[in-house]
Amino acid sequence: MKYARLTKEQFDELHAEFASFLATQAIDKAEWDSLKINKPEVAEQELDVFSDLIWEGVLGRAEFLEHFSKNHIFLFQCFDTHVQSIVLKALVPETDFLTKEGLQWLSDNMFTENIEMKVGKKVFTEERNASIFELIKQGAFLSDGQLFTQINTILES
Repeated sequence: MKYARLTKEQFDELHAEFASFLATQAIDKAEWDSLKINKPEVAEQELDVFSDLIWEGVLGRAEFLEHFSKNHIFLFQCFDTHVQSIVLKALVPETDFLTKEGLQWLSDNMFTENIEMKVGKKVFTEERNASIFELIKQGAFLSDGQLFTQINTILES
């Protein structure tokens, strides 16, 4: 398995897609039910292959990621060969970006001495999707890129 198996909730959401996936392999509902009972290892392999296909599609379309912690916000824009990053660090220790108040504080203090901002670029050393998946495993999530774009536009002007 290249990525990670989807959760039960994710499989439930993708029920129709999974049924279509099984159909492309000439596996109908009766055969799937039989596989789960008589050949659970084969059923497990099918779940893993489907999970990787879904991840591959999601990661292939991923453009922006965000990762919030108490005192840091990591913003990423993913390209074919590299990732651009903007890292915001609160220099006031009691700031908590995981709260609504912390985000309001960020808004009020964005371009002050209370925020350290670093911009970076990292060339992918492994395959693009695997690199993005690593960021997700570390806590990043897909985003619309609005915060990255707003900050980047200001930095470039």
